[in-house]
Amino acid sequence: MLVFGTTPEGQAIQSFDLVGGGLSARILTWGGVLQDLRLEGVPYSLVLNFPDLAGYVDSKAYIGSNVGRFANRIAHGRAEIAGQNYQLNTNFLGKHLLHGGMAGADRQVWTVTAYTKHSLSLGLTLAEGHMGFPGELTVTLVYRLLDSACLELEFIATTTAPTLCNFAHHSYFNLDGAGSIQNHHLQIEAEHYLPVDAESIPSGEVAAVAGTAFDFRTLKPINWQGAGYDHNFCTASAQQALRPVAYLQGQGGIGMRLETTEPGLQLYDGEHLDAGYKAYAGLALEPQIWPDAPNHAHFPNAELWPGQVYRQLTRYCFSRA
Repeated sequence: MLVFGTTPEGQAIQSFDLVGGGLSARILTWGGVLQDLRLEGVPYSLVLNFPDLAGYVDSKAYIGSNVGRFANRIAHGRAEIAGQNYQLNTNFLGKHLLHGGMAGADRQVWTVTAYTKHSLSLGLTLAEGHMGFPGELTVTLVYRLLDSACLELEFIATTTAPTLCNFAHHSYFNLDGAGSIQNHHLQIEAEHYLPVDAESIPSGEVAAVAGTAFDFRTLKPINWQGAGYDHNFCTASAQQALRPVAYLQGQGGIGMRLETTEPGLQLYDGEHLDAGYKAYAGLALEPQIWPDAPNHAHFPNAELWPGQVYRQLTRYCFSRA
């Protein structure tokens, strides 16, 4: 454990190094950020990062963070939960909720609850009314390095009142270590995706990927074709057992298989990266419940009630050609 930096409020942020299974990782208590991830024998990080805390505090791109209590967008920040209407924080375009609000989990200092060479457990409590959400939400995030070069993240959460709960890990991957991910190849196990409006809010349509720029059912080069990828791919209609949903391959032969329990996968191409990163320097693949789920009855349910346990399991597994 080392001190990585100090917040503007004077709170020390710690970093923890993990080693095992052919991987090494560095995690911060600020937002539970994955600050560095390396495959043995590869001299660069597979995720975008900043060398100091100021980069994370100043950036608006959620680099390496964990977002919630509701990842992605909720239209107009309005949601009905357990029959009651709530107005949530509107931190996106001044109109909509994005990634849990302006002070979501990514802007919080997490508490370390357990640490070994191979794993790190972090805890966070989001108060009743935080960002407008009902219920005190208690969250545990566990990072584990597994055999066969897999990084596993597990989110576990409980609530004191009916609320929304939908977390996502938000690293940007570049398997070549530099340049643009437009040269990467991608495969996503999804027959459908969610079209969005000009403000990135789902229309409610669940559209077939066939014949569109969103068809990644076979491994192929990422081809923009004016698509501007910041969309949810519908990998299931509800949480499932852990299964592969995507595969990313760099030009240098490094591959990443993504496995998750989640019913959606947000693909973001990094067009609006900031803090010194050029557009498309990294690509985010965010396992989650579908965006704006509370406002579409046919989307997967994102409610969490007292007595229930929210649990998400996601793995990033790496290989070399």
